[in-house]
Amino acid sequence: MVDARGLSCPVPVIMTQKAMKSGEDYYEVMVDTGAPVENVTRYAQSQGYSVEAVDKGGEFLLKISK
Repeated sequence: MVDARGLSCPVPVIMTQKAMKSGEDYYEVMVDTGAPVENVTRYAQSQGYSVEAVDKGGEFLLKISK
């Protein structure tokens, strides 16, 4: 679980990149604004992952999986 709430880009993407170095098949990233949702999604997809964004009432849970 990567908690990137309250952080502006590119920090959420960098945190996601660091987490993905572990080579797992599934990650969860919490963000609280639209720009990180788009940027983390774009990065994860460029790495071959699919992304599901779940709106948690002002925060977003990004479910990233292979």
